[in-house]
Amino acid sequence: MKVCTDACLFGAWIAERVSGYRSPISGCLDIGSGTGLLSLMFAQKNPTAIIDAVEIDKAAASQAKENFDASSWKKRLHIYDMSIQQFNLSTHQLYDLIISNPPFYQHNLKSSDAQRNLALHSMELSPEDLLHAADKHLKQDGTFAALMPYNLSEQFIHAAMQQSFWLQERVNVKQTPGHNYFRTMLLFGRNKTEPVNSTIAIMNEQNKYTPEFTALLKDYYLYL
Repeated sequence: MKVCTDACLFGAWIAERVSGYRSPISGCLDIGSGTGLLSLMFAQKNPTAIIDAVEIDKAAASQAKENFDASSWKKRLHIYDMSIQQFNLSTHQLYDLIISNPPFYQHNLKSSDAQRNLALHSMELSPEDLLHAADKHLKQDGTFAALMPYNLSEQFIHAAMQQSFWLQERVNVKQTPGHNYFRTMLLFGRNKTEPVNSTIAIMNEQNKYTPEFTALLKDYYLYL
């Protein structure tokens, strides 16, 4: 799977948000980790965190392991080549943070590539599966974050409330100020609070990265 700009933005945003927590994150679960992008970004910014990454696709999981082993944080990164449903049955581990860039693209045309379909569509991971896993593995004072297609975000927020997850922060993402929103970054907790809402554009009208995007990604991108 290709590295997507919106996934990079999400990884940087989460790492930046939790860096301000009073207690450092000791354990993180990455559901549907693909080739390990989010786990690697989080490991870079959180030197005490142990990250467990779950990925059902064998090729992607194998690539994630290679990426983990080639990184400076390989001792803190673990890949589990299985579905989240299997992972649920294998452990009762609780985490301070759960992150996911889930495959919820039901309303888009499907690719002819079966592996890409598996990664980009909810054939193996439904919103209900993701929320069930988050509910099972998140500590009472933990944080759950997901990157969603914008047109599914309200539906997912409502479903999360049914599992007693309360929205803490929402950032709607667009490619440029002139484009429509296409992604939403969501942060949930167990305690009810008034959510913070904001927006971000990746590029400006001159096709340059915006200052907001640059501030988040400068520690990850080589040429910002």
